[in-house]
Amino acid sequence: MSELQINSEFNSKRKISTWEKIGKDIKRNKYIYIMAIPMIVFFILFCYIPMYGVIIAFKDYSPTLGITGSPWVGLKHFSSFFHSMYFGRTIKNTFFLSIYSLLWGFPAAIILALLLNEVRRDKFKRCVQTITYLPHFISLVVICGMIIDFTGTDGLLNSILSIFGVEPQNWLTKPEWFRTIYIGSGLWQSIGWDSIIYLAALSGIDPTLYEAATIDGAGRWKQLLYVTLPGISPTIVTMLILSIGGLMSVGSEKIILLYNPLTYETSDVISSYVYRKGLINANYSFSTAVGLFESAIGFILLVFANQLSKKISDTSLW
Repeated sequence: MSELQINSEFNSKRKISTWEKIGKDIKRNKYIYIMAIPMIVFFILFCYIPMYGVIIAFKDYSPTLGITGSPWVGLKHFSSFFHSMYFGRTIKNTFFLSIYSLLWGFPAAIILALLLNEVRRDKFKRCVQTITYLPHFISLVVICGMIIDFTGTDGLLNSILSIFGVEPQNWLTKPEWFRTIYIGSGLWQSIGWDSIIYLAALSGIDPTLYEAATIDGAGRWKQLLYVTLPGISPTIVTMLILSIGGLMSVGSEKIILLYNPLTYETSDVISSYVYRKGLINANYSFSTAVGLFESAIGFILLVFANQLSKKISDTSLW
């Protein structure tokens, strides 16, 4: 028997063995797989099938002609976006809002989790957790309504600042203050919820490591540096990679609810620009091209962050 035939038989046996393992795993965990069916169907229907519509980014789409009947225009809409006056502004605003949110929001959740982990009084700990988690469950529309009321001329913020002699003003009409309001409110809304995964990671650290560190004379600070942070570092790296991958995907809902023409200079991002061009101006092909460009940049950032993490540490998504 030739070496080629031997390798072919070996590979076929290995494939059969792999499928047998998969079949046994499905039989053993059949109820878990049944529970996963609705989620799989959801992603197929609402995430993968709609991806077919991306081709209108390369067409002059007309609802009367349909996707297949609309004429091809190639990269026309991409070129129009790259040469438009809004290209530099939307890219800059998206980048700055994402970077500032990452720099402030990402470590804030870790710090909160570390602080809660040090609390020994359960009632106080549960109280703090409830207060910090609560904003996450409030509707975004309600949150934005609160922000508009608080930052208005007669709002709570001006009432507090008037004590220090600051003149009342509508802060959401000031372009220089939009990013601060957006990032600060986002931090308040998400810090508690984002800390949950780090608290779960902290609960998985072996308590004997802390006992060994105490015996070696390590105080709370040394234990934090040499036991706690290394113990949750895989979780931190994974969440950081995902956050970097979503840098270009600034949520359009909150932006649209808070911004106005006076603050477009610092508040207009790619997603809000897509909303105006696609839904308000009905320029579906152009808005799809801009959205596809945003997704492509996000994918590149995700791959880059994953490869960088793989070289620096042993943690990566794939």
